[in-house]
Amino acid sequence: MSSITTVLRFLVHSNLFISLATLSVVVTTAVLADLPLEALPLFIVFAATMFVYTVNRFTDLAEDEQNVPDRAAFTKRYGRVWLTAGITLYVAAIGIAVALGLSGAAYLLLPLAVALLYSVGGIKQVFLVKNLFVGLAWGALPLGIGYYYDQLWSLSVLFMFAYVTVMITIAAVIFDIKDIEGDREEDIPTVPNQFGPHATRVWSLGATIVVATVVVALVVTGTIPRRFLAVLAMNAYVCAYIPFATPDRGPLYYGFVVDGEHVFLAAVVLALEWLVW
Repeated sequence: MSSITTVLRFLVHSNLFISLATLSVVVTTAVLADLPLEALPLFIVFAATMFVYTVNRFTDLAEDEQNVPDRAAFTKRYGRVWLTAGITLYVAAIGIAVALGLSGAAYLLLPLAVALLYSVGGIKQVFLVKNLFVGLAWGALPLGIGYYYDQLWSLSVLFMFAYVTVMITIAAVIFDIKDIEGDREEDIPTVPNQFGPHATRVWSLGATIVVATVVVALVVTGTIPRRFLAVLAMNAYVCAYIPFATPDRGPLYYGFVVDGEHVFLAAVVLALEWLVW
């Protein structure tokens, strides 16, 4: 195994990369909605993601032993260290928010509710609800940024909420392709194990193209500013990885390539901000 692969596996299995992905949603939302980038909301989102996803690694350990044995082995060996780090960061984020008197500090308990509902609340047992739940959880990130800057009901923030929710829901459906066998053993109904990987890829491609069409229509009609066409870069990215999403793809494909869609979009948006806008 090359040193680059080793580093990437560490970033994926430790949840550092997925935390960077949620942080990227905040960056994209702030730039496109013309809001300032501040360290505190970035830290809060990073900390909450580390907490939620590390808890999920433990509650999903039985499934991971079937679907992603390398990740399960990492969790067994280092999971308690990362869980401690996740809890520490999450508690620190809440403490800082309370100390600063942030009006929305109470909402920082939502990640805990998300972790409990997803991991032990039976969400995964209901067809498509798991995927939509994940999409809405990520979609709440733009809403949180809007609330933080007192721009909750701005059209830009609401657009990002809808866009992120839909695109993450699609990604969550694609992600289930790698878990077909394990989900069947756990009696978890998913799109891939109900309709097969091929149909899942076709419908996901179609949904991604529909989203892109809606974005263009909103820009053409003047509903949202032209700069939001930048999100089409992610639609293109998603269309590029969907055809290769098969059950035999390893954790780096799903954990780095698929989960990297928002990191990619943030990089594109920042580049456009610096070079064009």
